[in-house]
Amino acid sequence: MNTETTLQQLHGLRLTGMAKRYETLLSLPTHQQEDAHTIVALMCQAEQEYRSDKQTQRLLKAGKLRYRANLEEVICSPERGLTKETLLQLAEGHYLEKGQNILIHGQTGTGKSFLACALGRSACLMGYKTLYLSMNKFLETLAQSRIDGTYLKLIKQLAAKKLIILDDFGLKPLSGDAKLTLLDLLEDRYGDGSVIITSQLPFEHFYAFLDQPTVAEAILDRLSAAAHKLELQGQSLRKRK
Repeated sequence: MNTETTLQQLHGLRLTGMAKRYETLLSLPTHQQEDAHTIVALMCQAEQEYRSDKQTQRLLKAGKLRYRANLEEVICSPERGLTKETLLQLAEGHYLEKGQNILIHGQTGTGKSFLACALGRSACLMGYKTLYLSMNKFLETLAQSRIDGTYLKLIKQLAAKKLIILDDFGLKPLSGDAKLTLLDLLEDRYGDGSVIITSQLPFEHFYAFLDQPTVAEAILDRLSAAAHKLELQGQSLRKRK
């Protein structure tokens, strides 16, 4: 059998992982080559790993994470108010399976966004669709969607994400439309999708910031139900660097 023809057929069938492994196996000396059953098993494993890696890369690209952050790089210490046990618990991803939210509070420079992006990257590695949005970007996208008539499409796109990260909540006042959209977003995702919110505002100040009692109560009820609350403390990590 012509091995070059086989390689072309594998590429033609878009079995890239299998093709690469087949080429590697062919490069081995004859006495080191495996039997047919082992070769097929190795090629199938290679294809599975290749597709999993490609999916992860697609998810990371679509997630638009602000930082290329890994959970292993997150600093855990009593001074920061973040323990390794808490981080490991979140790394397991049970909050995503249960549709729970994460609220991260801390002063500027304490690593809120970095932690959120590390959790977002971890979600992508587990195969979950993720999207990072700064609150400024979220508000701009929302306003533009109302102008060009794509609001419903935007809401549908957001609903398809298992995890949404809203960074720097509370820096800019929210319009009435933005508050209602945030409420719709949380309502659609309640118990099914997760939201990570980072903010310099303490959690107890969210109500006053929203400044609209009925809507504020509805938002906070859905946001804080079974939510994981993290309060990062200490000096700015930027100053430390």
